[in-house]
This record gives sequence, structure tokens and C-alpha cells, in this order.
Amino acid sequence: MLKLNDPSLLETRAYLNGNWVAADKTFAVYNPATGKKIADVVDIETTGLKKVIDQAHEAQKTWRTYTGKERAVYLRRWFDLMVENADDLAVILTAEMGKPLAEAKGEVLYGASFVEWFSEEAKRVYGDIIPGHQRDKRIMVLKQPVGVVGSITPWNFPNAMIARKVAPALAVGCTFIARPAELTPLSATAMAVLAQRAGIPAGIFNVVPSSDASAAGQEMCANDKVSKITFTGSTRVGKILMRQCAEGIKKISLELGGNAPFIVFDDADIDAAIEGAMIAKFRNNGQTCVCANRIYVQASIYNEFADKLAARTAEIKTGNGMDEGVIAGPLINQQRW
Repeated sequence: MLKLNDPSLLETRAYLNGNWVAADKTFAVYNPATGKKIADVVDIETTGLKKVIDQAHEAQKTWRTYTGKERAVYLRRWFDLMVENADDLAVILTAEMGKPLAEAKGEVLYGASFVEWFSEEAKRVYGDIIPGHQRDKRIMVLKQPVGVVGSITPWNFPNAMIARKVAPALAVGCTFIARPAELTPLSATAMAVLAQRAGIPAGIFNVVPSSDASAAGQEMCANDKVSKITFTGSTRVGKILMRQCAEGIKKISLELGGNAPFIVFDDADIDAAIEGAMIAKFRNNGQTCVCANRIYVQASIYNEFADKLAARTAEIKTGNGMDEGVIAGPLINQQRW
């Protein structure tokens, strides 16, 4: 059992329409540093997902009528609770994802900053009056929520990737269904615990853990009550989602895999380049889309750069992200070895 100041933040049920839902079918979540099981999490199948989409669609009809200031109050409360519980959220994140505890807390606070920002922006979603093309014409632009938003997020930033998607959606009057990665669902359910405490109305923010990413994604893309899909992940999966959304001309936002060379020329400050390379390569133990996947060094400084880089990497302390002084945690699973 994780050592938490508030053990109730370790929630293994789905959060659907303001209710915590249990089910007979579950999937296990493991600590990648120890290989030990953290928890068995509820596994929501397609029928359950369809139901929560219907509920979110109904809830959105009311949520869209709230003023920006009213929605801002809920988001601000949620932000405050995230900050107050940042230590526990970081422990949960490190346990299921593996990144060092300090790095996990940094992600939690980074994620919370999106909720804070959009809580303030909720009151400033302005329309426009555009000069007309004829004397008797006035062109007015009114911004309205698109409806239900479905999100599919990766395991490498299990808090921040959801936070930066859900915060703007809720701020403008959309409802939200989060399908977190099956490797790291506990950060998402912990966020839902705090959303409920913040008083966010039922059906506005939903968390649907699922072991079948393909089926969940296909349902959200095909269901005409989902107005938008937001996805962060691989280019391969992004292409699949785009094809599935094309049938209904559904709005979709994609943040896909990176391609990140690190290039060092002979006029560079080599020591500064080494520090830059360490950050670029070893953040989250290399498990981010912006981490350098190859390093090019001009021939005349190659040996010096290689020797200094080898010395710096030898200083990295690897291990369990909960342990003091660990800089690089484990890879998420054996498939990444």
C-alpha cells in the first residue's frame, strides 16, 4: 500500500456521471520499479463507455449555460485541491509510472497550472464584431462549446496530459471523458476524486479506465454524441483516430510522436552542450516525445564531447523513483527495454 497522507486518493473505480462505479472486470496496475502490483482497477467496456457518453451529452446541456465566472469557481477550487494534495498525487504518479518523486511533483504542479490558467480564462472567452462587407451588414462571431470531448492520453505524463486537455474544455462549457492509459490510470482517478471534492457537477468530468484502448478509441470516434477527440500519443495511433473521425467529420486535435535530433557544432560551448544533452535525453528517463533520439556532433569535437557525455551519464543514479537521489527511474515496462 502506498504511503499517502490521504489514502482515499488511491481510487480504483471509474468516475462516471458523478458516481464511483465498480465492476467485476478489472486490470492490474504495476509499479515498474518493483514489479509489484499497486491495485486492480475497474475495466470499463464499450457498453459502459456508451452510457457515460450519453450522460455527458445530457450534462453538457446544462453546463454550457453556466457563466464563465461560475465555471471558473469550480476550476479554481480544483486547482487549489491539486496543489494542496501535490505530494500524494506525486507518490501515486511515481508508483504507477516510475519517474523520480521530485519530477513527479513537478508534473503535478505543471498540470495544476493549466487548471489555474483556464479558470481565469473562462471569464474571458470573447466573441468578435467584424467590419461588414456592406453598409447594412454586421458580422458577429459568438464562441460556443463544441459539446462532449473525449480524450486519450499516454502513460508518460499521466497527470499533466489530462489536465491540459480537460481544463480548457471545462472552462468553455464542454463536458469531458478521459480514457487514461491502462498503465497509469490511478493519477486520473485521483484527479477525479479532487474534482468531485471541488464540487464539479455530475457528468462534467468522467474517468473511464479501460484495458482495451482500441475499442474505447473507436467508440469515442464513432459515437455522434462525442463532438471532439483530443489525443496525445504515437503517430501510428493518431492516423487511426484521424481515419475513424473522418467518417463523421469529427473535430480532432493530435499531438503525435516527436523526431528530435540533438546537434552540436564545433563553435558550441561544449560544457553547456553536455548539460543540454542530459536534459534533452534523460528527462523522464528518455520517455517523452521531445527527448533527443539521436545526437550529431561535429567531427573536430567528437571525442571531447563523447568523453564528457560518458562521464556525466556515469553520474546518473538510477533506481526506484521513491528513493532519495534517484535521477532516472525505470522504463515503464519490458516492451520499452
